[in-house]
Amino acid sequence: MKLQDKTAIVTGAASGIGKEIAIVFAREGAKVVIADLNKAAADATAAEIRAAGGQALGVAMDVCSEEAVNAGVAATVAAFGGVDILVSNAGIQIVHPLEEFSYAEWKKMLTIHLDGAFLTTKACLPHMYKSGRGGSVIYMGSVHSKEASKLKAPYVTAKHGLIGLAKVVAKEGAQHGVHANVICPGFVRTPLVDKQIPEQAKELGITEAEVIKNVMLKETVDGEFTTVEDVAQATLFFAAFPTNALTGQSLIVSHGWFME
Repeated sequence: MKLQDKTAIVTGAASGIGKEIAIVFAREGAKVVIADLNKAAADATAAEIRAAGGQALGVAMDVCSEEAVNAGVAATVAAFGGVDILVSNAGIQIVHPLEEFSYAEWKKMLTIHLDGAFLTTKACLPHMYKSGRGGSVIYMGSVHSKEASKLKAPYVTAKHGLIGLAKVVAKEGAQHGVHANVICPGFVRTPLVDKQIPEQAKELGITEAEVIKNVMLKETVDGEFTTVEDVAQATLFFAAFPTNALTGQSLIVSHGWFME
């Protein structure tokens, strides 16, 4: 039970990668807060975890709203007594050539990915500092935190920014035993990625099969998608690591798409 007696907030946890992380964390003994824009889905995921013997709470959280973030963190502290782990995972995707992005779409992407990470971190850090137990802040980056792809200007910009934020949190949090790191998955077959396939096919003038083979998985070593389980296990590694020896780092989980 690597996370026994720890309390974890996972944003965007009602589906996809976030849900798998929440399930894995609960299995490892954590009390998990499912923070999601969709309250009904968050409650359903929490109920699923409780039915399997875990501890979980669903909360409504729009990560773009400071009021909603603070309320969700307050509910976590009221229910479980503190916050030990934050997984900032909530995100969306919009694809266009740069010149076709509206300013509103650009701002929406950066607000969800970067402002959301800032607001949740700002709300959780005081509780981690106060506890004396330290903590772990984990941002869901992407291979696009390291690499660029066509049609994804704001996404690539935001995911690069998360690495910078993690480095600052690592330096500021060190004296309190708080470490911060970034997970950088490759393409994971979630609804977010499934939505992109026809969009990219249309923008690039190729078939959906060609998008998968020649765009998404072209640079992997085996032509395989990364799985939600792969990402959850990497996140668990960061969450359970006991010291500041592993902080300010990024871990790429991409079937070799990008190698450092």
